[in-house]
Amino acid sequence: MKISINNLLSFLDKRSVYDFLLSVLSISIFFGIWEGVSRSSIVNPLLFPPPSLVAVAFSKWITEGNFFLDVLMSISRVLVGFTAGTALGVITGVLTGQYKFISNMLSPIFQLLRPIPPIAFVPIVILWFGLSELGKWFLVFWGVFFTVWLATHYGVQRTDKNLIRAAQSLGTPERYMMKEVLFPSALPYIMVGLRSSISVSFYTLVAAELAGTFSGIAYRIDISQQNLQIGQSIAGLVVLGFISAIADRLFVFLSRKTVWWGS
Repeated sequence: MKISINNLLSFLDKRSVYDFLLSVLSISIFFGIWEGVSRSSIVNPLLFPPPSLVAVAFSKWITEGNFFLDVLMSISRVLVGFTAGTALGVITGVLTGQYKFISNMLSPIFQLLRPIPPIAFVPIVILWFGLSELGKWFLVFWGVFFTVWLATHYGVQRTDKNLIRAAQSLGTPERYMMKEVLFPSALPYIMVGLRSSISVSFYTLVAAELAGTFSGIAYRIDISQQNLQIGQSIAGLVVLGFISAIADRLFVFLSRKTVWWGS
């Protein structure tokens, strides 16, 4: 039995609508439970405000004129750090994955530095870079670089040796081996590393904006906590999670458009 293209597209559209409605329903239930618990006597509403009060704090954030600047500054810090970390991580991962000498030289150093959380560098970064944006970019870069490097490194190392031998037997020049064999084989690992580094860049952003700044989502969360404005703190957390989720879904969409196996 043949399925027409129109029927298939119709099914996919219905499936997408169904998934969307299910997501809306689950989020609505979550906020409903949150509202009920916050307004009950189970918890202190001052420390765990209901979504309705968080929405009021969020609207106040906008009307005071700080929201869009905070979001813009946070996104710019993530973009700069993510781009730099991705570029250097892929290049370094390719080198350490392909050349044993470079791997023996660099991998032990990277494995030593990789477990150090970016927040541990905050005092040092303030001493190195002061309150400049360079310090924030560095902290985001630090979190992203090692994630991308490790994924690329293992992706290149796990390239099927039979593919390399087949390419060599067909006379593929050494200078084209990376482009034609190693990089396409490592691409699934690289894409997984890139997707993971998106979430890494956002939680690293929190550490970055603690390194002396006067704008940003994490900065606003910190200031709100100091002033016991818990509603605005939670609003900041929701915004941070929302932007991170959008970035993740955008990456998935773009990866499906650029690589044949999707994401």
